[in-house]
Amino acid sequence: MKTGPAAILLAIGAYFGFVVAVAQFHGVSALALGLPSGAIATLAAGCGVAGAIWFLFANDQADSSAPWQVMAGLGVLCLAFGSYYGLFVAPPEQYMGEVQRIMYVHVPTAWNALLAMTLAFACAVIFLFKPDYKWDSRMEGAIEVGVVLAFLLCCQGAIWAKPTWGVWWDWDPRLTTTAVLLFAFLGILALRRFVEDPARRAIWSSVATIIAYVDVPIVYFSVRWWNSLHQQQSNPGTVSKQFWLPLRLNAFGILFLMVAFIMIRAQLATLRRKQEMAPPLPEVAELGEAV
Repeated sequence: MKTGPAAILLAIGAYFGFVVAVAQFHGVSALALGLPSGAIATLAAGCGVAGAIWFLFANDQADSSAPWQVMAGLGVLCLAFGSYYGLFVAPPEQYMGEVQRIMYVHVPTAWNALLAMTLAFACAVIFLFKPDYKWDSRMEGAIEVGVVLAFLLCCQGAIWAKPTWGVWWDWDPRLTTTAVLLFAFLGILALRRFVEDPARRAIWSSVATIIAYVDVPIVYFSVRWWNSLHQQQSNPGTVSKQFWLPLRLNAFGILFLMVAFIMIRAQLATLRRKQEMAPPLPEVAELGEAV
């Protein structure tokens, strides 16, 4: 498993995501290398995501648990520091007050839910052009993790909406399209359970994933296309410096945990498929013929 490039990308992402954020918060701008805040955030996010995906795709899906354990450990560490900083160190937001603190987990959950669906889409496309079952296994893992994150996203949104909008749920364009996305990918998981033939299951679920993915850009742009109660996407220029560190720490933490869980689910899917495609034991075959 060649993880050298992944480690370099993750190190760059950590530098611009955490070190520069802390330095700028304390008034030290030299570590930012003269880059604007938007470029710094883009570098941090781009390198972090690229490194994590490289780590995921470099995994040969062997029985070793070391790769996902590394990612899970990093994820827990980032989430622990990010949650502590967001709950106890960062100040409350000027207008929303303490309710704003859910942003530190809600926004990263949204980012990574859409990223997991995007990974599933990429694996589906690759499988249709290159029918290697490891891509089917990764697609299944990405869909399952994406569904969990989408469900958590809806729950967090309801918790935030009650004190903000006065209702637990509103058929707002962003909420509605997210619910559609959740049920669409749940349907793909149900499809995989009902189809027993591995080849047919992989092809059908790949096609269904590509179709369901159409809703992902709709979810993202819904607040711009329609009149929505949901606020529009923020950027580093609209987020105060004291909020950068917990937001980025939790974003990286959920990203690493997402990759770890996809690795686990891909390994389990691979083992299950090998059992399904394994030839029957001689005794079982003879017993079947006798019956």
